[in-house]
Amino acid sequence: MNIISNSWGRNGILAGCASLFALSCSAGESGKNHSVPNVLVILADDLGFADLSCQGTSDIKTPNIDRIFNGGMRFSNFYANCTVCSPTRAALLTGRYPDMAGVPGVIRTDEEDSWGFLSPGVTLLPEKLKKAGYETALIGKWHLGLEKPNLPNLRGFDHFHGFLGDMMDDYQSHLRHGNNYMRKNSVVVDPQGHATDVFTGWTLDYLESRIKDKNPFFLYLAYNAPHDPVQPPDEWVRKVRQREKGITDKRSKLVALIEHMDWNIGRVLDKLNSLQLLDNTLIIFTSDNGGVLGNGANNGPFRGGKQDLYEGGIRVPAAFMWKNRITPGSVFTGLATTMDLFPTVCAVAGVKPDESTDGITLLAALTGKEQDTNNRTVYFMRREGNMRYGGMVYYAARFRDYKILQNTPWEPMQFFNVKDDPAERNPLEKAGNKNYEDLYRQLSQHIRRAGAVPWQKPPALK
Repeated sequence: MNIISNSWGRNGILAGCASLFALSCSAGESGKNHSVPNVLVILADDLGFADLSCQGTSDIKTPNIDRIFNGGMRFSNFYANCTVCSPTRAALLTGRYPDMAGVPGVIRTDEEDSWGFLSPGVTLLPEKLKKAGYETALIGKWHLGLEKPNLPNLRGFDHFHGFLGDMMDDYQSHLRHGNNYMRKNSVVVDPQGHATDVFTGWTLDYLESRIKDKNPFFLYLAYNAPHDPVQPPDEWVRKVRQREKGITDKRSKLVALIEHMDWNIGRVLDKLNSLQLLDNTLIIFTSDNGGVLGNGANNGPFRGGKQDLYEGGIRVPAAFMWKNRITPGSVFTGLATTMDLFPTVCAVAGVKPDESTDGITLLAALTGKEQDTNNRTVYFMRREGNMRYGGMVYYAARFRDYKILQNTPWEPMQFFNVKDDPAERNPLEKAGNKNYEDLYRQLSQHIRRAGAVPWQKPPALK
């Protein structure tokens, strides 16, 4: 797709896209709105860039996720806002850089090993959408807080049926450190079955309930799969091993876990279709970060994986499908990020994002207009404990084809041209390079701004 200079500014290009969207539907700031589409965001957990058959990998079959990629617009240059879970989820729901939302690292049960606290002053996407008459729901993994005030129902979701914590120690028991974090709104529940099947079943029930309500819905479906422990149902492993001769034990289990998730996503798509909701639903699919190399993930041509700020840790698969609005089989090559989903969905719903929003709306690109999303500097960071990180932060920044990064807090910055060197194997000379100096200076100013945002639980809330 051709791109032109972005002259619409920082706040999601809403003004420029308003006229585009008005051609297809009408929207309002409050009350019921029957014209705007439903929105379904499907987020996989630790899915590698190439771990879909539509991404060119031959040992995996994902026909249902492929339906989204082939039926809409594929983003070939899409970045998760962080290389681990909580920060990216914060970016998705706030439209802010994770450290500007108070979530620079992973939120965990043990407060001494928890590196974020979702800022009470930040407005979440479901809160915005309620102003346009949306019913809002989260099914699956939350991972942005285990107690008040940072619980889904207190941050804009009308309906929550899922898991509050970070990872499950077992896909069947659903426990974490012996704690049951499964909830239906505020009620503790103890469902039976594989977590991927459980979340899908709850999703099908929710979609059935929407038939009786004429309001549009925003549904955020966040699977735990394929996050470790890699525990696919046995029959799915057998199927993969029978089909893929010579596949390793490690790889076969990961492929099976992803294919099992894909089958469940197919159930969701089929339910939308049978309920005649598919035609007026914007579906967005992506992952919270790159795949785990130690689990056999395939991050394509990119270096590194989860936890790395190399491309393999933050470049993720992404696609948007919206029948009769987005051209099937189209590809967008411009840079996009998870935090762009917030202003994009706001634009679709006709809701103005906050002035503080860091993301930009992608609606122009989605509706076939030329859009330059590369004319901005984007920042990546992560705070983490343990002996490798020591509670410190490590950073990356990208402007157009140039990227600087450190992969631990103790490393010097590296400098790459990711268009010429997508595998990031050939660092450029930094001394006297204006592109490096500009990126370094801009990153330092982002760090200064983010330093004003608390990320630990205030004492009064203990």
